[in-house]
Amino acid sequence: MTAQDLADDLRGRLIVSCQAPPGDPMRETSTLVRLALSAVAGGGAAIRANEPEVVAAITDAVDLPVIGLWKDGDTGVYITPTVRHALAIVEAGAAVVAADATDRPRPDGSTFAELVTAVHAAGALVMADVSTLAEGITAAGQGADFVSTTLSGYVPGTPKQTGPDLDLVTSLSAAVSVPVVAEGRINTPEEAAEALARGAHSVVVGTAITAPTALTSRFVAGLARP
Repeated sequence: MTAQDLADDLRGRLIVSCQAPPGDPMRETSTLVRLALSAVAGGGAAIRANEPEVVAAITDAVDLPVIGLWKDGDTGVYITPTVRHALAIVEAGAAVVAADATDRPRPDGSTFAELVTAVHAAGALVMADVSTLAEGITAAGQGADFVSTTLSGYVPGTPKQTGPDLDLVTSLSAAVSVPVVAEGRINTPEEAAEALARGAHSVVVGTAITAPTALTSRFVAGLARP
């Protein structure tokens, strides 16, 4: 599938992130596959998934593009941090590899541009997870096929917000020619629609759809307020 074909398929549509953090009861491959199947049944246009085993299982189970990544660690650059991680995700069957494209050093000393080159040579596309406008512009210039606002609020120096960084969506959409994907803290359908109105090509939602542990915690915290 070409970048243009996938962009056409995803325009104005929902990508569902089917992930679970370490230690969560949902972090089991067959469970995550069922989440992906539920997302398909609900009308999702693509699935975002973590780790080669899960990416491979979801790719086999659903007839939708899978945006794969490999989280390794929990600090610094840990979303598909090296070319090795990226190529393992391609081998698992992902149509798109999502990778950290911030300006922080990668653990093996490689560059995001090298990762893009390797993934393209292997026949897949690249989604750049960024935290700032400058990073998004740089990633697009280095060949990323999509730019996502995934890391805004999670990198030091970026704004801490309870909701999505819609200002970054707006500025990126005006600055780059590749599709901009809104991701991060999108909690309601109204916020998702607003992201599209601000220029997003498509929207990723994870926690608000596929994370019962986190959703339960929100309700518990809400009931505990005086």
